[in-house]
Amino acid sequence: MKYLKIENNKGYYLKPTEEDQEDYWEEIDEIGKEDLMKLLNKAISSEFEMDDYQEENLAHKAHQIVYKNIFEKFSDLLDNKTRFKDESESLYKEAIEKYSTSDS
Repeated sequence: MKYLKIENNKGYYLKPTEEDQEDYWEEIDEIGKEDLMKLLNKAISSEFEMDDYQEENLAHKAHQIVYKNIFEKFSDLLDNKTRFKDESESLYKEAIEKYSTSDS
């Protein structure tokens, strides 16, 4: 599912809402900390798509800066998602095995 897009020379993010409401597209310069955290959770738990950053497609300077920074950080996260997951699983594997065998 796409969560970041560029359209009509502006950057947008899919603003997550409450469960009983439908998500909607909000201009990227309106993004807040809570929205970033929700998008981060989406990026690590589901398919996360976004339009590639291209400065010439964003006429609004603030949109260029914000979209570029978010795009770069999320690209890095998505590129390393498997490695992060494997590292976190191996970090807790020993503790999980220790406590699951002590119950027997």
